Amino acid sequence: MSEQTLSHSTHDAQEDARNRDIKIFLNGKIVPRSEAMVSVYDSGFMLGDGMWEGLRLYNGTWAFFDEHMDRFFNSCKAVSIDVGMTKDEVLQALNDTAKANGITTDAHCRFMVTRGPKDKPFQHPGLSRSGPTVVAIVEHSKPVDSLTSRGIRLATVPQVRGLPMSQDAKYNSHSKLNCVIACLQAEQAGADEALMLDPHGFVNTTNACNFFIVRRGEVWTSTGDYCMNGVTRQKVIDLCRANDIPVFEKNYSLYEAYGADEAFLTGTFGAQTPVASIDGKKIGEHDGAGPMTRRLRELYKELVQRSTLKVAS
Repeated sequence: MSEQTLSHSTHDAQEDARNRDIKIFLNGKIVPRSEAMVSVYDSGFMLGDGMWEGLRLYNGTWAFFDEHMDRFFNSCKAVSIDVGMTKDEVLQALNDTAKANGITTDAHCRFMVTRGPKDKPFQHPGLSRSGPTVVAIVEHSKPVDSLTSRGIRLATVPQVRGLPMSQDAKYNSHSKLNCVIACLQAEQAGADEALMLDPHGFVNTTNACNFFIVRRGEVWTSTGDYCMNGVTRQKVIDLCRANDIPVFEKNYSLYEAYGADEAFLTGTFGAQTPVASIDGKKIGEHDGAGPMTRRLRELYKELVQRSTLKVAS
């Protein structure tokens, strides 16, 4: 089997036939997947004008729900999208959707809100006059084992995460073309996903996740100025500080990344995913996760367990 055949992404999940018949939350109703349809006039379809959030369900509880909602509502406020729901109403919708599907753990939700249907097929946001479109997709979802055992191959790409005055990377918007282009560039270079630089040429993020390296017992990540303000990213930084692991948010170049002892990605779906190589250069001496990545994975699992069981009780 060729190396290209073995390619995968940070969001590869185990196949689960139950997802073919799930029920989906759509504008206040829970409907069969086959009936969950949105107008071609919807501003999300037409312009990518919307915000979304990814959450995971463990032990009947949405992990770090408050942090995800803080980010989500801040983003919607910044672009003047009226969600039409409170945080508690969002939680109820997610819980109702999970219950309708008989899901209590190992689930992933994509919660999406767009500016809603437009009266005419043009750009101006004022043409969305009938209120938002709100969708919650809750699926049975567990990462494939190969994400941890093999890791992800990254390729540095020319596409960058830009300055806040162009499109702030902190917006988890439906408009992901910048990241899609980066992913295509990486795949065409023979890698799994893209390593994106910031506007100044420093290592920044991937097209789908936040990026960390480990050097001489220290954990490094970008300054955060040009990347998604990831919930899992912040939890890893906090765990390092709480467990006397040196951690730095700083500028660093590909020189330091190529010479790292370990590298890993953080995201809601995969938690901490090891990086196998960057631009064809093997990272570290380990196959799969190195010792620091494994330690942080365990600390993170314990944090999820504590936080979800505490809320559930």
